[in-house]
Amino acid sequence: MIAWTAIPALLLVLVVAPLLPGIATKTKSWLTGRRGPPVLQLYFDLGKLWRKRSTYSRTTTWMFRLAPLALLVTSVGAACLLPLDGRSALLGFRGDFIAFASLLAVGRFALVLAGLDTGSSFEGMGASRDATFATFAEPALFLGFVTLFLISGNLSLTGMLGVGAGLLSAWIGGGGHAAPALALITISLFLVLLAETSRVPVDDPATHLELTMIHEVIVLDHSGPDLACILYSSAVKLAVLGALVVGVLVPRTALPAPLTGLVFTGGLVLVAVAIGIVESVMARLRLSRVPQFLVAAAVLSTLGALLVLVR
Repeated sequence: MIAWTAIPALLLVLVVAPLLPGIATKTKSWLTGRRGPPVLQLYFDLGKLWRKRSTYSRTTTWMFRLAPLALLVTSVGAACLLPLDGRSALLGFRGDFIAFASLLAVGRFALVLAGLDTGSSFEGMGASRDATFATFAEPALFLGFVTLFLISGNLSLTGMLGVGAGLLSAWIGGGGHAAPALALITISLFLVLLAETSRVPVDDPATHLELTMIHEVIVLDHSGPDLACILYSSAVKLAVLGALVVGVLVPRTALPAPLTGLVFTGGLVLVAVAIGIVESVMARLRLSRVPQFLVAAAVLSTLGALLVLVR
């Protein structure tokens, strides 16, 4: 079922997405006593890269060229499955949360294949790490969806987030029985967001140390419009997962349309600020500690489900 009324919210996400990494970086810079790059830096970088020409190694195949487009399509496709306006998703159906997680996985898989396609052991190392961490992040994401299903009784993301009670309404409106579970889900999904978007403490987007790079090393051979597509897709993925966190926190079904967009945008900004705060107070974890970090996210979602079942 297609809900055309969700198109403005989708366009808002596509326009605002490059702003979020800039806000996170600026927040980190302020808290660490530095000036940092402009908030709009990613917009400038995308424009500069789009005007350049992509360069391809002779060892790469069609997979290397297809990966940036596949990543963009899957990121935007995942956004289409979320009720970004708080009411309905552009595309919604029973079990669409499985499609949501699958689209994110396909995009990651395409990028991993592109890294392996270069024939570089360096990029293969980053691709292996990214795939390994994904095996821990995806169960945490699914367990969060399971808990949302137990709370809302609905198998679609629109039902879980669009018409379900958010954390703030659960506390304010007297639905206290669901508030602890929603709080645990919010924390769990935020931890998954940090891992899926390659942020500290799982990865450091500003690092240049070869042995610690994960996402950055996979895209090392991309250039020009291909690299612009990857950077933009990563920003959209950050916005999509941020929208998931905002959807769990703040229900927007009772708000008028203009206020809904304002609240949604403010929520995304707060998520970006939270990322910047985390990056300013935490160091990057050792690679052996990252699985434990993601297992903790899965445990939080599991505890949320148990709280709902025993209430």
